[in-house]
Amino acid sequence: MHTSLTCTSLSFTWPDGTSVFDGLDASFGPGRTGLVGVNGSGKSTLLKLIAGELTPTDGSVRAAGRVGYLPQNVTLDTALRVDEALGIAARRAALHAIEAGDVSERHFETVGDDWDVEERALATLGELGLGHIGLDRTIGEVSGGESVLLRLAALLLDRPDVLLLDEPTNNLDLYARRRLYTAVESWPGVMVVVSHDRELLDRVDQIADLRSGEITWYGGNFSAYEEALAAEQEAAERMVRVAEADLRKQKRELSDAHMKLARRKRYGQKMWDSKREPKIVMGARKRAAQVSAGKHRIMHEEKLAEARERLDEAAEAVRDDDEIRVDLPHTAVPAGRTVLTLRDLELAYGARVAGGYDLHGPERIALIGRNGAGKTTLLRTIAGELAPVSGEATAHVPLRFLPQRLDVLDGELTVAENVARFAPDATNNRIRARLARFLFRGARADQKAGTLSGGERFRAALAALMLAEPAPQLLMLDEPTNNLDMASVRQLTTALESYEGALIVASHDLPFLESLGITRWLRLDGELTEITPEAVGYPS
Repeated sequence: MHTSLTCTSLSFTWPDGTSVFDGLDASFGPGRTGLVGVNGSGKSTLLKLIAGELTPTDGSVRAAGRVGYLPQNVTLDTALRVDEALGIAARRAALHAIEAGDVSERHFETVGDDWDVEERALATLGELGLGHIGLDRTIGEVSGGESVLLRLAALLLDRPDVLLLDEPTNNLDLYARRRLYTAVESWPGVMVVVSHDRELLDRVDQIADLRSGEITWYGGNFSAYEEALAAEQEAAERMVRVAEADLRKQKRELSDAHMKLARRKRYGQKMWDSKREPKIVMGARKRAAQVSAGKHRIMHEEKLAEARERLDEAAEAVRDDDEIRVDLPHTAVPAGRTVLTLRDLELAYGARVAGGYDLHGPERIALIGRNGAGKTTLLRTIAGELAPVSGEATAHVPLRFLPQRLDVLDGELTVAENVARFAPDATNNRIRARLARFLFRGARADQKAGTLSGGERFRAALAALMLAEPAPQLLMLDEPTNNLDMASVRQLTTALESYEGALIVASHDLPFLESLGITRWLRLDGELTEITPEAVGYPS
């Protein structure tokens, strides 16, 4: 049987009554499929339904073969050893026992036919750039990006027939992304990948566009999909223009018809009043005119209704995807003002800032470096969440920090309640008005944070920080584009262009960083060093 994945009449509704899918039919065959759609369209929910982490309200999911799933937010027990995270600890221990001379039957049963499991594990780690980690270290000793790759390594070792990847390049540096791209390109079975990473999506065989609970299929990679979509939208916009012109014409014709009928009515009344014809003839003429007028009016009203319907259908085909509209508060900082001071800073886990660094005025700093280099540790130290081993990090203006994991939100509180925690003096109306700019309109503002998609959580967290009092004059973002669709990344870029405070952004997304008007590039690799824009790209 060919490896395949089929969703039949799939429906899913959240406990609060929010419907995500209603009778979705979809089939994924061999090859790589990129699943795209705006934030909140249900991409991650669909993967969880396929993986069995959520139960459909109705319908079914059938997979010919075993399913492996890499979730968007990988959380591993920090006390686990690497071999335990890879799922090979028992077989490895049995192998070592046999090699030491223990020929107990249970060891042979544990190993089965997998005598090269340790070699395969080390080879897989090497292919993903994790050869330096080894099998005996604990998860607490690896970075967030490395833990993502470890989870992927576990899946590759398990050899599932269907592989589901949800934003797999989140938190990965450029080295690690290249390793993942190679793994994706060599995958032999069914793969469904949710991502906003263009480079990854340009390596898939087809695109599945999830919109309004339905999937539209496009052959080829993401670039081909964008070209096809642009052609579709151009045709749809032409149809809207044609339908609008037809609607205007039908309105004119209906108006003209009303004027003619009114003139006839006045003429008939004049004839009646002047009694120029016999009463019986005028009565018959009046009844015939009324019948004719009624038919005429109905015909034009039907044509107008049909024109409106054609316009509605044409307008539905034109995409008007909502994007976050961030209204940043006035946060101007004078050019000469010292915003941040770093002096002889030694961070937890080993990274250092030798000498001193000062951030002045509305500077825009890009913080780059490999996974595990200490970028998040540095930002958390500046934010006061971690104490330095030695030295000082002093912020001289109000600052706000948006972490990778968006844990500024309380999952049990609604979006509006979360924002109110940061701005206790703001009125409910003011909070809701501002939340509407982040697409949390009406009842959406009352949704619990724990039920939000990755992109929605980002919007809610950013709204909370932007509404905070006092407003931040130093804004620090840690991998802000991780869970955003491409439309939202563009809108975030536009919003940050209007931000007048100081900005520090840690990111592996170079196109995003380059769009922000970065004034200084800093690389953390054991020590913090300033580099030129030309030196930003990572070597192969």
